[in-house]
Amino acid sequence: MRKLVLLGGGAVVAIIAALVLWRPSSAQTQDPVTAARTLTAADSASFRGPKQPIFFRHDLHAGQFKMDCQYCHYSVTVSSEPGIPSLQTCMGCHTVVSGSDSANQAEIAKLRKAWQEKQPVEWVRIHFLARHVHFPHNRHVQALGNTACATCHGDVARMPQVFKTNNVNNMGWCITCHLERGVNRDCTACHY
Repeated sequence: MRKLVLLGGGAVVAIIAALVLWRPSSAQTQDPVTAARTLTAADSASFRGPKQPIFFRHDLHAGQFKMDCQYCHYSVTVSSEPGIPSLQTCMGCHTVVSGSDSANQAEIAKLRKAWQEKQPVEWVRIHFLARHVHFPHNRHVQALGNTACATCHGDVARMPQVFKTNNVNNMGWCITCHLERGVNRDCTACHY
């Protein structure tokens, strides 16, 4: 019964994703910045940030398609970790969305292959903090609201490949942010 519910839920997610991602013709809605040229995985070597096993374009998903960060990073409001989206989250859309050009289709094919073979995608982590620092994402997202992600991670909606924009592993950067917002900067706020 559980498998039936999961399969039914996946179909509902796929239908909702198709409706969310549906857009009128690209000539009417395409962002001129992202429409400038088609980017491929081969282009990713020239971008800032680490090359990922699948060329996942935040500028398409968060930028052009206006998907909220929390659609994929769904645990960020309730967990101290934002979480890397599971393949199941990706496949919620990509069971029906194949990509608009051969470059996108090739990357989506890699995703589908990993899903079929039940192999996790080994994403390269970009942002990380020292072990002695605690940064509960849920508290920061609740406090900063819609600007929370961009405050630390930059404008990922304009990044074909995500890169580190701020030195989030520098205590001075964090203290400056706390000072600007008039919030607790006691040592025990982050070091516990």
